[in-house]
Amino acid sequence: QVQLVESGGGLVQAGGSLRLSCAASGRTFSRSPMAWFRQAPGKGREFVAGINWSSGSTYYADSVKGRFTISRDNAKKTVYLQMNSLKPEDTAVYYCAANDGYGYGPTTRYDYWGQGTQVTVSS
Repeated sequence: QVQLVESGGGLVQAGGSLRLSCAASGRTFSRSPMAWFRQAPGKGREFVAGINWSSGSTYYADSVKGRFTISRDNAKKTVYLQMNSLKPEDTAVYYCAANDGYGYGPTTRYDYWGQGTQVTVSS
């Protein structure tokens, strides 16, 4: 069982940066692949980035590749999403997710979800 709590959202101007954090509790965090998703108003949930348990592999949506970086610190039980060169279209509620399996991509089934943190990018 893994519990997830996101933080770090806020209001930022276009071109700015934010770093989101997702603190996890539960014994299996260090072996859980993790991911970030987002949901903009009126739209479905969208995969943003994923990372395997050892930080050896990552996967990014084309829309954020080169601007966002996912990382994790297993000792701190935290996964991060560094977001640079933010655009108004990045405005959304951002969620972190984990699963008990091995996948960390957009089609993986995720078993655990946080409550989300709002990111708003003004133009």
